Amino acid sequence: MEIDRAGLAAFLRRRRERLQPEDVGLPRGQRRRTTGLRREEVAALCHMSTDYYARLERARGPQPSEQMIAAIAQGLHLSLDERDHLFRLAGQAPPVRGTTGEHISPGLLRIFDRLDDTPAEIVTELGETLRQTPLGVALTGDTTRHEGLARSIGYRWFTDPATRSLYVAEDHAFLSRVFVSGLRELATLRGPGSRAAHCVELLRARSAEFRGLWDKHEIGIHPHEVKRYVHPEVGVLELNCQRLLDPDQSHMLLVYTAVPGSESYERLRLLSVIGAGTRG
Repeated sequence: MEIDRAGLAAFLRRRRERLQPEDVGLPRGQRRRTTGLRREEVAALCHMSTDYYARLERARGPQPSEQMIAAIAQGLHLSLDERDHLFRLAGQAPPVRGTTGEHISPGLLRIFDRLDDTPAEIVTELGETLRQTPLGVALTGDTTRHEGLARSIGYRWFTDPATRSLYVAEDHAFLSRVFVSGLRELATLRGPGSRAAHCVELLRARSAEFRGLWDKHEIGIHPHEVKRYVHPEVGVLELNCQRLLDPDQSHMLLVYTAVPGSESYERLRLLSVIGAGTRG
């Protein structure tokens, strides 16, 4: 496929002009003259240089890679149809749609962008973190940094002992059952050859604990509504976890809150002051 530079440039400009700062969690300010977002704001959302993005809008520069196109589609809060159109304009085949995709829906992103004062994350059905709020990073560390199957918390639970330090020790046995039960359900749903089935295969080879629990064939072991986290600076936090599901992409927005007036509520407020520095 050949790149349509003029079409790509026009499409990017129109979508940038359509977005307002509040749509992406940015302050509007009092002297804004630009219609929609500025180029530098979009470039920051897409994790690329302003010069690179500006050249695309001016129908110049090299053909963007698939990774760049995906980043632009996410930064501009495009729908799946718009994302696919963007790929074609850039001379690339759109990604296959399905539950393994990582493109977050605009609606889910709009909610997420308004949660800066709350621990929250967007995860895939396999428990891979796609986005975290700053307070989410302060609570658990940056869980988007992992690669491969290690991005899945269920995989890390049985292969990386440091993962369990985030949780109260008394909850570890139950959480192990939760992860195995959930993975069994997902592997059955997605079938042989799926990423979930591959995860099961690797965990059976690497973890005796996983093999033992897997052989029990438990199903329907769901996490408690209240999760207990251990933070090195503020101590134990008991947080309610609310879930919002995007059925098209099987992504979940997880929002963690504490009961107002509780000890965990005060510790969460303290954590918002401390920030992410104590848990990298």
